[in-house]
Amino acid sequence: MGDKFLLFGLGYTGRVVARALQARGWRVVGTTRSGRADGLPGIEVWPCDRSRPLPAEALAGVTAVLSTAPPDAAGDPVLDAMGPALAALRPRWVGYLSTTGIYGDHQGGWVDETTPPAPTQERSRQRLAAEQAWQASGLGPHIFRLAGIYGPGRSALEQVRAGTARRVVKPGQVFSRIHVEDIARAVLASLDRPAPGEIYNLCDDDPAPPQDLIAHAAALLGVAPPPEIPWEQAATTLSPMALGFYADNKRVANRKMHEALGLTLAYPGYREGLAAIAAASEP
Repeated sequence: MGDKFLLFGLGYTGRVVARALQARGWRVVGTTRSGRADGLPGIEVWPCDRSRPLPAEALAGVTAVLSTAPPDAAGDPVLDAMGPALAALRPRWVGYLSTTGIYGDHQGGWVDETTPPAPTQERSRQRLAAEQAWQASGLGPHIFRLAGIYGPGRSALEQVRAGTARRVVKPGQVFSRIHVEDIARAVLASLDRPAPGEIYNLCDDDPAPPQDLIAHAAALLGVAPPPEIPWEQAATTLSPMALGFYADNKRVANRKMHEALGLTLAYPGYREGLAAIAAASEP
């Protein structure tokens, strides 16, 4: 019946990866906290969390594993619940989705996979600890450090449509990002070119100021962009989460992704990504 892929976490990114694996011919088993996942026909779904590890039945025949599950204050929930079982399973390929947030703030400078991690946010420190736990697990994981994720239903277009978009201008601030479908394509590329223990930055080719995305989204929708808000004004009203978002400023290099994985991005920049989302949502 073909190879079987175990995907911990059928959230926004996990669902896209799962569908891409199905299209490639994999049998996919995935997890959610509830044990349910609507809109994923043909995917076997199990409940899994710290208190409910997967039974042997769910692991039978699995040859590849990817975790998209975020860490928490107690550590990595997948390793804590399933580490010994995964070690006994000895899958041929293991992946873990991390974040470029582990690099911290570089004042707009470039970072690559050799840049020492220096996370500034608690959530990024937890993610680095989870990365290190996977690396120490003996499973030989492929570590994918993801930039800001966007895609259908989760982009600047939806923010503009909803009237929640804010065009905050912090001089010199840039962000790297990645379309969710390109994340899935990178996972498939890694399956074709396994290199246990390697780390890859997953981001597009165009680090850009966040206000530029909002303006471009508004132009695609044919509406006026929201007014620019100077950083000094915005900083007094932003939530702690949003302030943390602006605390790190860096450009993420993706040369290794292109060369080692042989990956050509479907959406090399936000203009291409947003245009595709807008076209797909037209009546």
